[in-house]
Amino acid sequence: MTVMDITISPDLPSSHMTTMTGSATQGIKTVLHAVSDLATAKAVYAALLGVPPQTDESYYVGFEADGQHIGLVPGGGPQGMSSPVAYWHVPDIEAKLAEVTAAGATVKEPAHDVGGGRLVATVTDPDGNVLGLLQDR
Repeated sequence: MTVMDITISPDLPSSHMTTMTGSATQGIKTVLHAVSDLATAKAVYAALLGVPPQTDESYYVGFEADGQHIGLVPGGGPQGMSSPVAYWHVPDIEAKLAEVTAAGATVKEPAHDVGGGRLVATVTDPDGNVLGLLQDR
């Protein structure tokens, strides 16, 4: 077993230090996958997860499995997804957007209602990775 000792230098510029004023996330509970063939993807994910879809529409298929929500978005949807996006569940999406953008993230998709009282937003980190935020009201 290898143990790594990490030391954080007190000489880091203040731009690399962030004051956490918001609340912690509730973890990653939702992952959306862009798919090209919704029918085939639905069959594959049903076999993988061992459950039928909870939501089964032409624009979205969603599965609930062991506290996780797995969604299939045909053609990447209107947001143009090209890879999976993990959604961090948060109690206050606007506060978390402000916190992560102050830390260096860039808003890709501002918070908006997707129905059922659910708000979603996406940001990109400094390396271009897409991070999803989700708040259930």
